[in-house]
This record gives sequence, structure tokens and C-alpha cells, in this order.
Amino acid sequence: MTALEKMARLAMESRFDSVGPASGRTIDHAKVDALGRGTKYDLCSSTATRRRSVGGREASTGGICHSFTGSGRCVSLFKTLYTNACPHDCGYCPNASVSARKKTFSYTHEELARITLDLYRENRIEGLFLSSGLGRDEEETMEEMIEAVRLLRFAHHFSGYVHLKILPGSSKEHVRQSMELADRVSVNLEGPSAARVAELCPSKEYENDILARQRYIRDLSREVSLPAGQTTQMVVGAAGETDREIFDRILFEYDVLNLKRVYFSAFTPLAGTAFSDRVKAPAWREHRLYQIDWLRRVYKLEEGEIAAAFDDDGFLRNSDPKVAIARSSFEEPVDPNGATFAELIRVPGIGPKTAKRILLRRKNGRIERMRDLAKLGVAARRAGPFLQVGGKFAATLDRWGA
Repeated sequence: MTALEKMARLAMESRFDSVGPASGRTIDHAKVDALGRGTKYDLCSSTATRRRSVGGREASTGGICHSFTGSGRCVSLFKTLYTNACPHDCGYCPNASVSARKKTFSYTHEELARITLDLYRENRIEGLFLSSGLGRDEEETMEEMIEAVRLLRFAHHFSGYVHLKILPGSSKEHVRQSMELADRVSVNLEGPSAARVAELCPSKEYENDILARQRYIRDLSREVSLPAGQTTQMVVGAAGETDREIFDRILFEYDVLNLKRVYFSAFTPLAGTAFSDRVKAPAWREHRLYQIDWLRRVYKLEEGEIAAAFDDDGFLRNSDPKVAIARSSFEEPVDPNGATFAELIRVPGIGPKTAKRILLRRKNGRIERMRDLAKLGVAARRAGPFLQVGGKFAATLDRWGA
């Protein structure tokens, strides 16, 4: 039995293995199942660090996800929509008003708080990831979501982690209240520009509904503590956008709006949606975008350096972008005995932690063999073409390798 199925069964029976009957009220199995599965493509976990064996897609599905607290600890969250009713016409979304196969469900704030609390008390979860469709009105639905979290925090003294989605068009006061209650909040961008979002969802106004709310969060963060910060996500490959467009938006999100993370979801056409006949985006494209994001956010590479990873049409190739960047950056192989930290982290197969180990190792003498680097964590096959070790060069491809 999967985690989601078990949660639905236990919620339906209003019990959780060892605690016996809860309040005596029962929960609709179909509701818990539908609202859990409705979050399947709403990401809260890094595919860059928690990936499946194929394509780097998120390891979690609807019902349970994993996220990271402000201190970096991984936590399991009850992942659900508050309601799957939504008047928006997003062409890729099974919860959209245009979806032909949707049956709508909604929680009450007491109902959602009770299910979350019982799961938490049974150590099945460590927190809540709460998203939602717009319902009848974004203000009414946002108020209900906030009330559910407020009930958990103050009536039940819930200290678990909470990631709360901010609905497009929400008021500044609701954004503030959400930030005061949650550890992390997010507004989904969906696309890299107003034109691309108009293609994805004509009923959303990019500037007024989405970017303005991200600015609210940024500005309110100066006075309201938000431990895990603000995040967002984009759908990849549904609106004809290039990877370069997405990268330019990433730069804006990090540098101007102070986001903690940007997540990506490769477009998959779903039966019953307006985009059911569109071509599926390859999973590797999502994975390469995460690599580019990592190079900018963690490695702090400059925009001009990263540009070498894009082809003439603005797309990433299905190959390690760090290799393309290294070929563009280095005129000759790097000697690990004299290279700076900045040079070392630009070598494929060497990350920040490994680069620091190399610098420490040099204090005890020269590095003369590739095996010495391998012991320090260097991925020798990837790094070899770009290194000169003990006066020797590894075999190169077309000067650097291909």
C-alpha cells in the first residue's frame, strides 16, 4: 500500500493505527485521494538532490513530498490541495476549469487541520505542504488556507514545518498572514515571461497576479521572519519557451526578488486538458536546467560563463553543461597544485567541497597522481581531460574531449 493510499484509508476511517477513533467524524476517501494527487506536479523538493534514476524528476508524488528546512534538514510533508476547484484555464493543468475529467473537492479548515494533526502525532509526517486551486475566489480560499494553518499553530500548538502556496492575486494582508504562519511560501511563475504565461494560462496576469505577489513577499521579509524563504516553479516545454528565456528569469528571481530556489517541472500532456495533444518535454531538459541553476546559485558562475552551455537557438544540449563551460573557460589543462579555488570548481567533476579538500591537501605536499585526487572526491573520468597532474596530461577529445 502506498503512503497516499494508506493516508486516505486512515483518514476515511478517522483513525491512525495505534490511536483508535479520532473525533468520530469520517473523511471522504475520494476527497483525500483527489486533493493529494492534485499536487503531483506542484514541487516542494529539489530534483537536483533527490532525483529518480531516470531524468531527474522529483522522487515524491501527490500525498507525500520532501522539503528542506531553513537549517537544511529534510522533512516529510503531507502534500495536498485545499480545493481542486479552479476558474483559471491553464492548458496543462488537470485542475483547470477546462479539464474534461475533473470532479471537484474541498476541505474545511477544521477538517484539514485534523487530518494533518493526526498524521503528525503518528510520526507519519513532519509538516504540511498546502497548495490549492483558486476556488470561487482567491481571497476566500486564501483565508480558508490561512485559517487551517492558524488553527494548527495556535489551537493545537503545531510546531511542524509548513510550506504555504500564495494564490495569484492574493491581497498583501493575506501574504503577510501566510508568512507569519509558514516556514516557506511560494507563488508559481509557471512561465518565464508574460507572453509565455499568456500562452499557458490566458486568465492570469503575469505582472499583477504573480510578480507583484513575489515583490510583496520580498518586501515583507524585511519585517516578517520566513525561515525557509520564498520559492517558485516553472513548467518546462509547454509554451515554446527556450532554456535561455528560463535562465534569464532565474537570474531575475535570484538577483532582484531574493528567492531561495526555483523549481522546474517538465511538461507532460494529460488527457482531458487543453494541452493533451502537445508534445511531452524530455525529462533530461528539466535535469539540465537544474544543473544550470546549481552552477549559478551554488557555484556562483557569471552569466557570461554559463552562456556557453546554450546553443545558438537558446537551448541546452543533453550533456553536462559544466563541460561546455569548461571548454570555453580554459585555454589549457589546470594544475591542481597551483589552481585557485575559482579555477578548481570550474573543472567538471570537482565541486566546492572537493575543491576545498584539494586546497587543504596541498598544504601537506604536491599532488602527483590522479588517484590522489580521486581519494579527495574528484570524479577522475570527468575531470581528467581538464587537469595536468604530475606534469602529465590526460587524453583529450578535440583538445578538451567530447
